[in-house]
Amino acid sequence: MVKIDVDIPAKKLLLLGNEAIARGALEAGVGVATGYPGTPASEIIDTLAALAKKLGIYVEIGVNEKVAVEVAAGASFAGIPSLTVMKYNGLNVASDTVALLSPGNTGRGGLVMVVADDPGGISSDNEQDTRNIAKMLDVPLLEPSDPQEAKEMTKLLFELSAEMGCICQLRTVTRVAHARGTVTLGELKSGQHIANFDEAYNPAMPTLTKYNPNPASLMHLISLDRLKTIREKFESSEFNRYIGPDKPDLLIVVCGIGWVYAQESVRLLKLGDRVGILKIGTVWPLPEKLVRSYLSRVNKVLVVEEMDPFLERNLMEAASDLPADVQRITFYGKRSGHIEPYGELKPDKVIKALSDILGLNYRPRDEAYAKKAADLLNTLVFERGGAFCPGCPHRASFWAIKNALRMDGRDGFVTGDIGCYQQALMGTGFYQLRTCQSMGSAVGVASGLGKLAQFGFNQPVIAVCGDATFYHSAIPALINGVYNRADFTLVVLDNSTTAMTGFQPNPGTGVTVMGDQVKPVTIEAFCQALEIPVEVCDPFDLNSSVQVLLKNIQGDSRPRAIILRRECELTRNHREKSKPYNMSIDSSKCAGYDCGCNRYCYSVFNCPGIIWNEESNSAEIDEAVCSCCGVCVDICPSGAISRTEQL
Repeated sequence: MVKIDVDIPAKKLLLLGNEAIARGALEAGVGVATGYPGTPASEIIDTLAALAKKLGIYVEIGVNEKVAVEVAAGASFAGIPSLTVMKYNGLNVASDTVALLSPGNTGRGGLVMVVADDPGGISSDNEQDTRNIAKMLDVPLLEPSDPQEAKEMTKLLFELSAEMGCICQLRTVTRVAHARGTVTLGELKSGQHIANFDEAYNPAMPTLTKYNPNPASLMHLISLDRLKTIREKFESSEFNRYIGPDKPDLLIVVCGIGWVYAQESVRLLKLGDRVGILKIGTVWPLPEKLVRSYLSRVNKVLVVEEMDPFLERNLMEAASDLPADVQRITFYGKRSGHIEPYGELKPDKVIKALSDILGLNYRPRDEAYAKKAADLLNTLVFERGGAFCPGCPHRASFWAIKNALRMDGRDGFVTGDIGCYQQALMGTGFYQLRTCQSMGSAVGVASGLGKLAQFGFNQPVIAVCGDATFYHSAIPALINGVYNRADFTLVVLDNSTTAMTGFQPNPGTGVTVMGDQVKPVTIEAFCQALEIPVEVCDPFDLNSSVQVLLKNIQGDSRPRAIILRRECELTRNHREKSKPYNMSIDSSKCAGYDCGCNRYCYSVFNCPGIIWNEESNSAEIDEAVCSCCGVCVDICPSGAISRTEQL
């Protein structure tokens, strides 16, 4: 990790976009930083947490995004510059609080919200454009195109938030968050602040009085007036710039990473004397005067942005107010089909759009070469599905679940949600997950299914969630199931970390993100407080886990809980730096198809640590991959696999 706390103004560092955002917060004098881990935003909080005690700031991973925003808001109310960080799904969770913060007064400290979108769903299960939420909730939004801008925009948003008393959003995307770029440092501002909640300060202004019987409408009016003031500030922002001829044949209007791709496309097509590029960094509220000054010069506009036609719609709205004598503008982009409204934006998509609009015959490569490359791609490269890591306890957990449901014989199934374990939608988890929505939804969906007995429903339902997800959002759904006596079994896959986003701690790990040792909030204690049966099993003890699962799915009409607890193999191996067993396969006992198991360990259990040797017609341990967890010993029907303790 790059040391971003060096206090040498004008020094250049090679930083991730997320590291640059963290640096920008430090240069703005941030005092409190909160968030919830979610790719592609996780590194921001991780970076700040590593420096927190040294710099005298406070960093916290909230139990979920809503709570994280509220913790940061509390600090800002007391005059502490505060940052809150999440991925776009997290904004859905936090939006209830953000919607009420927006029209109010967030305090003199300043409150900045960083939200990372993930076009193409590189690390996510869906796509979402949070610019729409910013507009809906009247939240000012900036969008950087590179790490340098990410740092500078973060600083500006702290200044703007403190001045205007409103929450402000930095919207970043995967290719900015995880890109590295040269960043010129500014002065590192001291994070020493004195917190004080002034009695005269009212964050929910104005208040309800006999003279003001409807403060909600007045607060909305104040919010709209504030946006007008901010729009005026954005008209002269350094983050809006133009390159190209005074009167171009075509104007490209871009935001975010589109600025980089548009420049590259114009350069490759040699269109610098014909095409202009207007970059909008102050995405919302749109600087309409600036925009109209450029729209009035052209009759063709291509809008380049990722995901929704957000900028495109706002440009068209601004164009509707142009004088009647200005030539009619044809807009190209998402609505015209020249830029796809889904997936990642890439330079070749911009090049194709420009070629189609301007009638160019651009070919990025020789046709014969392109055909040969495509043929090789189809013949030499095969599709690879997702897989649990070697030694992952989730593989054993889903194996036990699969066998328990099969032994029960009533067509039981598993509801799931987001996390490492969602890969059980695929072969690596034996196709056990049948539903997969947001964090915690497995329990909510199971609660609904568990009330269908009056309609003849008799299939066992197992709701699966991870330990971090349990704390994040499964608890309310579990309480709902207990209160309404829903018939389902909750299985918590407790691998003692938030593995999918970078191994951050959670309330059950006994340590905070700043490294402080604390008393863990145990899952079993919570279940016991709800007076529901709870058992703890080691998923590597397959026989015991299967029996406990089988007993519980045949239980009575109320929720039951099973905690399948085994530490994530990656964290165990990182700490112990050794393997628990020596593994071996006796080729004389392993006969593949001939022994009747049909290569059970390789083709069904599907652990990547086991490979098939075509010459010996036998399974083998891949020593470079195998974690030596030893679970495969228990699933081999011929007893060909053995494990011995490490000396």
